[in-house]
Amino acid sequence: MDNIWMLAQAEGQQGPSQVTSEPVTKEETAVTAPADANAPLPSRPPQSQYSYLVLMVFMFVAIYILFFGGARKQKQQRKKLAQSLEKNDRVQTIGGIIGTIVDIREDEIVVKVDESNNTKMHFVPSAIGRNLTKEGK
Repeated sequence: MDNIWMLAQAEGQQGPSQVTSEPVTKEETAVTAPADANAPLPSRPPQSQYSYLVLMVFMFVAIYILFFGGARKQKQQRKKLAQSLEKNDRVQTIGGIIGTIVDIREDEIVVKVDESNNTKMHFVPSAIGRNLTKEGK
């Protein structure tokens, strides 16, 4: 490990550029300087320490909106639907049962599902998926 290989290219108008690949020992050091010592070196603009923090916050907000925004909107629509239900409305539950509302209470809705047997089922308001009476209008 005594030898270090360096690849250097000379710049400027001294002639054709030469690429050398020679081993450099510890005693020798290869230092190359630009042709114009006063020429500024190209550099990137300084990055703010807070730029990554701002990016992370923006990403978390975007993910929150994507994941939870739709669920919140759907919950508001279900609440609005449950408040607009009236007696004798024909409804479909989220399970696919179709019937007519017989009674509306605070925490449950009674739906008549069979006219011939007078079969009634009790549902929570959030289980009503669609109001077929209002959709038909």
